[in-house]
This record gives sequence, structure tokens and C-alpha cells, in this order.
Amino acid sequence: MLPLQTNKSTYMKILAFAASNSSQSINKKLIHYTASLFQNHEVEIIDINDYEMPIYSTDRQMATGIPELATTLGQKIDSSDLIMISFAEHNGSYVTAFKNIFDWLSVMKDRKTWGEKNMFLMATSPGPRGAIGVLEMAEKRFPFNGGHVVATFSFPSFATNFKEEEGIILEEKKQELLSIIERIS
Repeated sequence: MLPLQTNKSTYMKILAFAASNSSQSINKKLIHYTASLFQNHEVEIIDINDYEMPIYSTDRQMATGIPELATTLGQKIDSSDLIMISFAEHNGSYVTAFKNIFDWLSVMKDRKTWGEKNMFLMATSPGPRGAIGVLEMAEKRFPFNGGHVVATFSFPSFATNFKEEEGIILEEKKQELLSIIERIS
């Protein structure tokens, strides 16, 4: 992880989303909960389903160019101070819907995918590993794509450790998350 590249107590514009296209995504629940903990900052939560694009290929890129949705998302990234993503894990990797968006963003001319922005990466899963595989993959990959990973958070056994009305009920993980937010806010 890189050192945080912002001043404490500085107003931030945060772009947040779950890297999942499931309507029942536990990562969407985690991102909404976490976003609610940021005080005195502007948080925009987007749904990657609103950025569904044709499957990336170099042939398609040469034939039709960059989709307008990729350009729009790139502009949202560029206008933010912090990008917050919570990853679902499919077979130890990114969800296909997210990977496709990532692929389109990564080929846009004259920009780094993540716009040299600070990033807070999270992941959760139904199991005890908390989607750590995909989280570690993103933490290692994103710096090559212009992302400054300033914090990561893995949350295990979502159904056991999270309640809709209370949020995180596992005290150790709740304190870990609050500590991260305090550090990057």
C-alpha cells in the first residue's frame, strides 16, 4: 500500500461501487454501509450494471472505438479524490462484468485507468476468507494502472458478521474499518 496522498480533514469527493453485477450483492451492501460512515465528504455510489458494455476485444475497439459509457466512467474517476471498490470474487478473480469495464477503461488513450487516484479496496464473501484472493489481485494490479492503493479491507463470513439494520457486528472488523476511515478521511 502507498502512503495516503491527501491532507487529513480535507473534503473529498468519493466514487464508490461494488465490483459485482448481482442484484443481491453483499459487496453492494458493504459499499453502502462503508459509504455511510464517511462524514463531511461527498460520496457518489454507482452501480456497474449502469456501465454494461460489449465484451472488450481489440477488433471491437478498432471497429467501434471506446464506448461512451467508458468515457463517462473515466470522467467520474477523474473528478473524484478517492475511489472505493468492494470486490466480489468469482473463481478467485474479478467478476466478469467488472473485468470488462476494467478492460475498456485500460485502453482509453492518454489516461491511466484509475487516474492516479487514491483507492480504498474492499472485499467480502460468504466464506471465511473474505474474498482475499481478488482483493490481493487488485491491490497488486491497480498501481500499474494509475491507482494509489491507500487501504484494503477484507470482511469474512458476511451473513454471520453483518446485519442489515446494524451493519458490521463483528467488533474487531468494525473497529478495523472505522480505523481505516479515520486514517483516510
